[in-house]
Amino acid sequence: MSRDQRRVVRALVDAHGRTYAEEAGIRLKDTPQPLYRLLVLAHLLSARISGSIAVATARALHAAGLRDPRRMAAADWQERVDALGRGGYRRYDERTSTQLGDAAELLIERWGGDLRRLRKKADGDVPEVRRLLQEFPGVGPTGADIFLREAQRVWPEAAPHLDRKALQGAQRLGLPGDPDRLLDLAGTTEPAVLAAALVRASLDKEVARDTLERAG
Repeated sequence: MSRDQRRVVRALVDAHGRTYAEEAGIRLKDTPQPLYRLLVLAHLLSARISGSIAVATARALHAAGLRDPRRMAAADWQERVDALGRGGYRRYDERTSTQLGDAAELLIERWGGDLRRLRKKADGDVPEVRRLLQEFPGVGPTGADIFLREAQRVWPEAAPHLDRKALQGAQRLGLPGDPDRLLDLAGTTEPAVLAAALVRASLDKEVARDTLERAG
């Protein structure tokens, strides 16, 4: 069984092991701008809207120049709405425009526009990081988990982070629900990559079907 499960994990990662940050064109580093773009992406992905639309919207915001908190806060409400609409994020565009502006202002006022200061304040306490992230308007528990799932690449104290959505993907694929066992099956695969692939299987039945077919 373990050998079969390893094949499933390998097939999943090989075909679908791309983080959402990578898909959104974010070259994730432990520097202010990529971390801010990841926060925005996590905000967008946490709504009940397709991942592809959320990713396209993150790209549209970047293309509109809204790539750091100061530019986001300085933009007027309609400018943000228009950028959200270009990404296809029309269902929640008005509320999200307000939340993005308010979140950017909070990030500037409390953390100097730099999420690394939030990390430093938490001093290695990941639940505290998760709590502080949820103080940003529009970033609830789901958004905080998405952020940590991706940020574990550059914030190693957050790793391994396989959240509830990732474990749902494991269940759909007939894999163990225990994070340690999943990490063992994944071998040298980065936890962030494994988590993203499992989430894709959770959200898309076709990803799960394709993975099981590839695994034989």
